[in-house]
Amino acid sequence: MDAKQNVVFNVLLYLTPDKSIMKYDIIIIGSGLGGLECGAILSKEGYNVCVLEKNDNFGGCFQSYQRRGHTLDTGIHYVGSLDDGQVLNQYFRYLGIIDRLKLQKLDEQAFDRIIYHGKEYHFAMGHERFVDTLAQQFPAERNNLRQYVQQLKNVGNLISIDNLKSGIIATEGMKYFCTSAAGLIESSISTPDLQNVLAGSALLYGGIHDVSTFYAHAMINNSYIESAYRFVDGTIQVSQSLIDVIRANGGTVLNNSEVTRIIASSNKAEGVIVNGERIDADSIISNMHPRRTLELLDKCHCIKNAYITRINSLNNTYGIFSIYLIIKPKTIRYNNFNYYLHGNNSVWYDKLNYPGKTTNCMISMQAHSRNSSWAEVINILTPMYISELSEWADTRPENRGERYKLFKEAKTQQVMEFIRQHGIDFGNNIEQIYTTTPLSYRDYTATTEGSAYGIIKDYKCPQVGFVSTRTKLGNLYLTGQNLNVHGALGVTLTAMLTCADFLGQEYIAKKVGNA
Repeated sequence: MDAKQNVVFNVLLYLTPDKSIMKYDIIIIGSGLGGLECGAILSKEGYNVCVLEKNDNFGGCFQSYQRRGHTLDTGIHYVGSLDDGQVLNQYFRYLGIIDRLKLQKLDEQAFDRIIYHGKEYHFAMGHERFVDTLAQQFPAERNNLRQYVQQLKNVGNLISIDNLKSGIIATEGMKYFCTSAAGLIESSISTPDLQNVLAGSALLYGGIHDVSTFYAHAMINNSYIESAYRFVDGTIQVSQSLIDVIRANGGTVLNNSEVTRIIASSNKAEGVIVNGERIDADSIISNMHPRRTLELLDKCHCIKNAYITRINSLNNTYGIFSIYLIIKPKTIRYNNFNYYLHGNNSVWYDKLNYPGKTTNCMISMQAHSRNSSWAEVINILTPMYISELSEWADTRPENRGERYKLFKEAKTQQVMEFIRQHGIDFGNNIEQIYTTTPLSYRDYTATTEGSAYGIIKDYKCPQVGFVSTRTKLGNLYLTGQNLNVHGALGVTLTAMLTCADFLGQEYIAKKVGNA
């Protein structure tokens, strides 16, 4: 019996007594990485799960789409900690997908290149090599760099494989949530230029100078220093591999299935409405933004107005304006690294002083198996708040009008001029340009305000931004990038914490750690 037949058979087994309503152990709303990982983990552990995706494409920020025969990735451009014996590799090994992924390790000598004040600085893989490489340009800072890197490692060790083997998903790191990323860098490093270089990839986590936590900065940077990889032929392979795991375990994954209501009684979530039909479950996990989850949830006395008000008041990180350059065949060599370009005295994005301006961007080339020596698709990303798009706030994709198209064209020219000022010019080698804005993130991934990285965690009061995997409605759970830390590693960690509510932390941690 193939996977599809398994799914049909499984659904029939779980019809309610009146045979009119399907029922599952767990419904998961949203097929982003967190939703699919929860589905894969829980289906491996014997739960009958159903993952519901409102769009045609699965994957959330891990989805890919086609343009002119090219695969364009949505939101993930590289991932870390994927070498054997590293933590994301271990998670993917337990999930049963690591050997199915086509990966390419980035340049170990310089996986990220920071251009600041006209000079180029390299981030190298391996903690010692990272220090040695930057110390060549800042020799007086060698000892300070060692101490800084040790702080990165301290945060990374909070989610080590040794912890997993002992039954712990993550050890407590509140002091790092209460520490400013910019503040720790500036107190550790005496040279202002090096301070900015070390924060040069802050775009990865929506970095804001007076807000961002050292926990987020360290977790992400440490992961890439351990090892940095691109996915060859698109990030959708991660999503598809997880879907295959879920279906092989008898689970169901459905696209074009938008949840428009979460049905709840006074003390229990009972099911969802999808395309006008009811589906019931013993438990529900939402991979959507918590604000959107509460909007769909029936009123119930368990969810207090104070909780709803708190969730609605939380600020979100900025969004991203993304440019996809389709390159003419064999005209630009493939770069096995990323560029981060900065155009003022601070690498931290500041919408107050530079509203609507391009002050930094990332340039990343997608890896393709059919053409490893030449670039096919180049991604350029720059911060953008959805407030810049207020004129089109009430519009939907493909129906935003000519003024929106002209706005995107003008923004594209601004960004292209910015990178030319930094000595990078793709000239006449561009075949086609596609762009997306935070409105695209909002509409395709149900992300509040088109935020690229979810709810802001402010080091001055981090508890305010924390959202538990459990809600006061006993069988409604949350997962995804808004709860802990975003990115592939952060979302995977959060999916584990959500699943631990069902399986027990010690049990599932040891299963993963010993996979």
